[in-house]
Amino acid sequence: MPSLLSSRQPYLQKADEIRKPPPKGQPYSITLPNSEQPGRSAVYRHHKTRDGLLETLDAAVLTGHDMFEYAAQKYAHHPCLGYRSWDSSKKAYGPFEWLDYETVQKRRANYGVGLVELHAREGITGTQYGVGLWCQNRPEWQLTDLACMSQSLFSISLYDTLGPETTEYIIRHANLAAVACSLLHVPTLLKLKPRLPNLKFIVVLDPIESAVNEKPELSKQVLLDSMAADSGLKIYSLEAVEKLGASLGRPYNPPKPTDAITINYTSGTTGPPKGVLLTHSMAVAATSSSLVTASTDPDGVFCSYLPLAHIYGRLLEHTVLWAGARIGYFHGNALELVDDLKLLRPTNFPSVPRLFNRFGGAIKASTVEQPGIKGSLSRHIVRTKLANANPTTQSSPTYHHAFYDRIWGRKVAAAMGLDRAKFMVSGSAPLDPSLQQFLRVAFSSRVLQGYGLTETYASALAQHEGDFTVGNCGGVMPSTEACLLSVPDMEYTVEDKPYPRGELLLRGAVVFKGYYKNEEETAKAFTEDGWFKTGDICSVDELGRFRVIDRRKNVLKLAQGEYISPERIEGVYLSSCSYLAQAFVHGDSVQTFLVAIFGVQPDTFVGFASKVLGREIGPTDFEAIQAACSEPKVKAAVLKDLDKVGRKKKFAGYERVRNIKLALEPFTVENELLTPTLKLKRPIAAKKYRDTLDQLYSEALELEKAGNVKAKL
Repeated sequence: MPSLLSSRQPYLQKADEIRKPPPKGQPYSITLPNSEQPGRSAVYRHHKTRDGLLETLDAAVLTGHDMFEYAAQKYAHHPCLGYRSWDSSKKAYGPFEWLDYETVQKRRANYGVGLVELHAREGITGTQYGVGLWCQNRPEWQLTDLACMSQSLFSISLYDTLGPETTEYIIRHANLAAVACSLLHVPTLLKLKPRLPNLKFIVVLDPIESAVNEKPELSKQVLLDSMAADSGLKIYSLEAVEKLGASLGRPYNPPKPTDAITINYTSGTTGPPKGVLLTHSMAVAATSSSLVTASTDPDGVFCSYLPLAHIYGRLLEHTVLWAGARIGYFHGNALELVDDLKLLRPTNFPSVPRLFNRFGGAIKASTVEQPGIKGSLSRHIVRTKLANANPTTQSSPTYHHAFYDRIWGRKVAAAMGLDRAKFMVSGSAPLDPSLQQFLRVAFSSRVLQGYGLTETYASALAQHEGDFTVGNCGGVMPSTEACLLSVPDMEYTVEDKPYPRGELLLRGAVVFKGYYKNEEETAKAFTEDGWFKTGDICSVDELGRFRVIDRRKNVLKLAQGEYISPERIEGVYLSSCSYLAQAFVHGDSVQTFLVAIFGVQPDTFVGFASKVLGREIGPTDFEAIQAACSEPKVKAAVLKDLDKVGRKKKFAGYERVRNIKLALEPFTVENELLTPTLKLKRPIAAKKYRDTLDQLYSEALELEKAGNVKAKL
């Protein structure tokens, strides 16, 4: 496809130009002249796209199918998708094995033809219908997605952690006739089948054919067929579908830019999930922005562990594949992720604050918090490197130090498998500024923040590679434009000083057009003139860098009339106290202060609790950890730490929690208090823990009363 290769040249030349940072002191986002409106700020664009957004170069003509084909043609023999096989004799996972681009290209082509043929046999013809995709991150996930694209179909992810009710809802709502899934999900689908007449067949992504020297009647295929016989559901192996497609020898049936690439169902905190209809042109525009914001090259190595059911993970893999780089899939256990990282040594590392908090806590515990010479030297190195990286005092700030990196920094990074990581990107929630700067000097790497939503294909705002500031999400990405809308009822306006504040509105080719089969919610999501309402409150500084400061919906009002953003407070506490993993800060409207429920991080909490109690607690002794959570001494020590954090961060008195409960993982997807994207379902959590919250308030009020009586005496 020479035309496809040649069509990329104008984009590549433009991308090199856009990637260059603005001159020092010049804005990252520029405002369009005369674009202000009453109650709205000016419209902001990337500093190199004043005259037109980046997507005009390729999103109108290319698709997700083309992005992969471009790389497969140019980098046919480069490693593409990697995985670790289980070695039953050693009872361990082996080294990474790799499929090259040419192999993936051939397999996805056959797989796509096979999917179309199986649908046709069930009476489903044409194009632009969905295929369910339900498995953990693995090469077969990407193969299925690419196969769908090759025949103008689209995949619809079923979250690995969703309950049966939501899975049933999505299959019915999207009218799916087929689901490609891992073997462990087949029983759930068989149970749901009586209520899903539209579901016709399953493609199992694990081997189910007879093994060598195995009786045919004992094969997984035969057993599954017998289980499915009464339901009328057909079951095929991935290998069988690929062989079927290869036997037919049909060509690609490529999609159009306006066709759907996926319907991504958001994990709402209330009600059924909403299906966000995303197109190929959106995927290309978002990937273009991603490539020019944080460059990726064919020698790049990426570790896939962020759930591909969410758009953030999906965009990351688009970016890596379009660049011709390689993707290594973690072996499935998030607690052992570092083992995979040490083998892969990725060249970039996108993640989320929750994991960065864990990494930061582990690094601090093993270095700067150590006693003696090791701790003193580590603290000196961190102080020195932080000073060198300070953009307000250094004319040429840097994260590197020729001597300290050699004796300290490289060892820290290598212990996490991140010694080759040129940059790291944090998304999904705000990253604490002090943690961001600490990680930068600890890893001698660019640690950047970005911002995006499912509705914008995970793309909207991003810090530039050369930006040394913290606490912001950077400027507008090249495929997007933004403005702020005043929110008077929360006392945020675009007239605020020193910086405008308001709800972030977004527009551009990355922004979706609507929720699938849901006109009512679609209408609520947009302004009358077509801007998407994110629900996030931002400020924007003189250089066009945006900072998320609040959430329009998640705001508490205390009895004295003060408004509280619990997510902001939770983020500060979690990033400052490495032994805490989960937080639920709560305020009743009839009370004047906050209480909280915290989940502890076992591996770091045991050291903290052992020191407080004067006895050793094992990191896997969960019964002892749970008991320590209830110890008054431990609770008092945590409250003392939280109070120090609140004062350091200049929390107002009513923003500092007055009483707490500690527990071992109080919020999970399984107990329906977390969404699959690990967001807290606040109303449900408040209802479930109502008695606990009432008790926390009662205890705090009794202590306050006792304190007042003692003071009078």
